[in-house]
Amino acid sequence: MNESQGHKIRSIIGVGVELPKVEVRIERLRVEADCYVGTRALPTLTNTARNMLESALGLFGIILAKRTNHTILRDISAIIKPSRMTLLLGPPSSGKTTLLLALAGMLDQSLKIKGEITYNGYNFNEFVPQKTSAYINQNNVHLGELTVRETLDYSARFQGIDNFSKSELLTELVKKEKEIGIFTDTGVDIFLKACAMEGDESSIITDYILKLLGLDVCKDTLVGNEMMRGISGGQKKRVTSGEMIVGPAKFLLMDEISTGLDSSTTLQIVRCMQQIAHFTHSTVFMSLLQPDPETFNLFDDVILLSEGQIVYQGPREHVLHFFQSCGFQCPERKGTADFLQEVTSKKDQEQYWADSTEPYRYVSVTEFATLFKAFHVGLQLEDDLKLAYDKSQCHKSALVFKKCTIPKMQLLKTSFDKEWLLLKRTSFVYIFKAIQLIIVAFTVSTVFLRTTLDVSYDDGPLYIGAIIFSIIINMFNGFAELSLTIARLPVFYKHRDLLFYPAWAFTLPSCLLRIPISVVESVIWTVIVYYTIGYAPETSRFFKQMLIIFLIQQMASGVFRLIGGVCRSMIVAHTGGALVLFIVFLLSGFILPLDEIPKWWNWGHWISPLSYGFKAMTINEMLSPRWMNKLGPDNSTLRSSSRQCRCGLRELLVLDWSCLSFGVHHSLQHSLHLLAYVPESSWEATGYNI
Repeated sequence: MNESQGHKIRSIIGVGVELPKVEVRIERLRVEADCYVGTRALPTLTNTARNMLESALGLFGIILAKRTNHTILRDISAIIKPSRMTLLLGPPSSGKTTLLLALAGMLDQSLKIKGEITYNGYNFNEFVPQKTSAYINQNNVHLGELTVRETLDYSARFQGIDNFSKSELLTELVKKEKEIGIFTDTGVDIFLKACAMEGDESSIITDYILKLLGLDVCKDTLVGNEMMRGISGGQKKRVTSGEMIVGPAKFLLMDEISTGLDSSTTLQIVRCMQQIAHFTHSTVFMSLLQPDPETFNLFDDVILLSEGQIVYQGPREHVLHFFQSCGFQCPERKGTADFLQEVTSKKDQEQYWADSTEPYRYVSVTEFATLFKAFHVGLQLEDDLKLAYDKSQCHKSALVFKKCTIPKMQLLKTSFDKEWLLLKRTSFVYIFKAIQLIIVAFTVSTVFLRTTLDVSYDDGPLYIGAIIFSIIINMFNGFAELSLTIARLPVFYKHRDLLFYPAWAFTLPSCLLRIPISVVESVIWTVIVYYTIGYAPETSRFFKQMLIIFLIQQMASGVFRLIGGVCRSMIVAHTGGALVLFIVFLLSGFILPLDEIPKWWNWGHWISPLSYGFKAMTINEMLSPRWMNKLGPDNSTLRSSSRQCRCGLRELLVLDWSCLSFGVHHSLQHSLHLLAYVPESSWEATGYNI
């Protein structure tokens, strides 16, 4: 779709059909933050620990640290008009990002915000600003396993490709054409009708955005990441913009998207944004650090921000006239954008002084802001702000009034589709895990190999050791989930903050689609290991152990996902996460039995998931007939002894593996004597029929 085609669409839609527009007004906006003073502001480990402690004490009204109040934005007022592209200029630390986040409704809750921001006369509490606007930052956060088209398609599906009825728009358009008596270009007519058709898998809107952003040449190429070759940096910037443009948002906020790009690429992206603003009547508000003159001339309006104050806000063609009225002249060979950012600086201001009638004196930012209010553009802005926006003129589809714009089942289906696609793209990880499990299973089978099913007291440590190793290897088989989770967290947080989907829509498909993988891995392990090691030959016990292995794998996957979600980085996960795993292993019951664990640590044993897996696998093996019918030291079987003794089930669950330190024979004898004191009714209560 080229520029001439866009002009055709605009001319056809312009026959009288009203498109959604968003006018944003800022009135006396003030943003303040409480900051630490001196060395306390440094992000050291000691300061972080002190901040956490003082935050906890602050809940009780106890304030220890000395803080200072820092004003980021100072009572600014402005109007950002639709169908126009506005440039936000300002030196570093002038408050540009804070202003953009404030307009998107994404400011940190700890900041103090005063003033009013309205969209078409509506306050933030009357609609959903995160859905109505689209905040595009300078970071390219994407799933490298998806192609460019798939990234935009899923973004469109999660957002709900458009929030107004395209079929109603087409019907109104056809009616207006008949009334006026015009004939639509065939290509444009086909395009508009295709836009009105519903379809979840792919959208003609996506194809249009791909062509508009110049991404159609790489639409089937993977986005890529640090470990996977993909598209170029400039193309990733366009994907970042296109990901938000395909949605229903009519107000685009773009924060220094030129970072890391050459001037030619930046010019192309800004030109694309200009076409989107003019053709679709969207409102584009973009901040750039040092735009070239060619890029600067593409904008309709300019807002100059310095020290948290608006120095100028209005049409681009009047900005130099304002500074000329203040006594400053932009040299012919100087870029206008560079001049605007330097003229408010105390260090660079003097070189632009052009009033020969008066000696130079430094004009502060506050003085510039005061002079702008007396300038004709500033007077017009003040008059416009006095006139309240007429809400009756607001298109019914210009604003989004609910967080979820698509049905929950459709949202869940889209999440499942994306997760299944990612699962196929990362299948090599699970294939490698399966091969690794097969190799370890064959190794274990040869180490613990048994050619007969006869057992004696001396065989006890062999089976208990095999059980412990099975638990450990299947526990760490889920370690791959840690890195996969951490790698996907940045994209999840980005989409969650932009209200693409809630946390459950991200977590549920990920967990459910990995259940069949765990089933296959459990079957592989049990089939290879069970009969070669020589566990109890009953079929029921074979399937019970397979079920236990499956549950251990599911538990492990959940634990590693939890560690990844809490730690958020591999460095923290390898330290803090390892600490959690060490404690879980220590209190699981096969290093120290429950009776040997101090009472104040008993709670750790009962919340350790490995303790339940160890007990279940041990009971499944030791309650088999070949162990229960074994003659004891007094020539009586454990089964017959159990009928003469009554005791609780607790002794059974505390099979004393640690007694091996006193000798193998005594260990098994002790464990079997414990089994002898368990009544048969207790076995039946547990569901084990022996």
